[in-house]
Amino acid sequence: MTGPVDQDTRYRVMRMLEAQPDLSQREMSRALGISLGSVNYCLRALIDKGQVKVRNFRASNNKLRYAYILTPKGAAEKARLTAGFLRRKRAEYDRLREEIEALERDMARTRGDG
Repeated sequence: MTGPVDQDTRYRVMRMLEAQPDLSQREMSRALGISLGSVNYCLRALIDKGQVKVRNFRASNNKLRYAYILTPKGAAEKARLTAGFLRRKRAEYDRLREEIEALERDMARTRGDG
C-alpha cells in the first residue's frame, strides 16, 4: 500500500502492538489479514508521529528482532481510534440488525406467517 492507511487499520495495528509488541511485521500482516507493505507503511507513520517506538531484542533463535512499543502519545491516539472504531461498528451492527429484521418479516409474509 502506498497511500494513507485507514483509521480501522491503524487501530487494529495499534491494538495488536499493545497486545504483542514482539510480533514481526510479517506475523502482524498474517494475523490482521493485510499486506506486509500496509503493515510497514502504518508502522513507519506511527513511528514518525511519535506514537510507536522501536526496541531491539534477541529472539530465541539468537536473531535480532524488534519490539514495537506504544508511547503515551500512541496510547492516547489508540484510545481516540477505539472510540471511533466502536462508533462505526455499532452503526454497522444497527444497520445489519435492521436488515435482518426486515428479511425475517419478508420471509414470514412469504410463508404466510404474518
